[in-house]
Amino acid sequence: MESPEEITPEIFVHLVHLAELELDPEESEYLRRQLNGQLRAIREMAAIEVNPSTPITSHGVPYPPEARPSLREDIVISCDNADDILGQAPETDARYIVVPDIPHTDLG
Repeated sequence: MESPEEITPEIFVHLVHLAELELDPEESEYLRRQLNGQLRAIREMAAIEVNPSTPITSHGVPYPPEARPSLREDIVISCDNADDILGQAPETDARYIVVPDIPHTDLG
């Protein structure tokens, strides 16, 4: 039985439609169950009580200024085999790798 916090097959079909995916019924059910499993894991982690004095150490979470780590120094290391690497690319232009244009639709 699905809890009210789970994604129902009907909601999943709607999400698949919004994402413009084409899934067969087995793929759809597998992915829906996987997604619900991830959501359960997130809920379980969110339920863990953490002492407010515990410092934030995770990326993606803004650090308060007093806990912000110092920036590392950028170090430039020359690559002796850059020409060998570029030689493996199908097409280059002025030492840049040429990649195919990605078709897109403006949403504006």
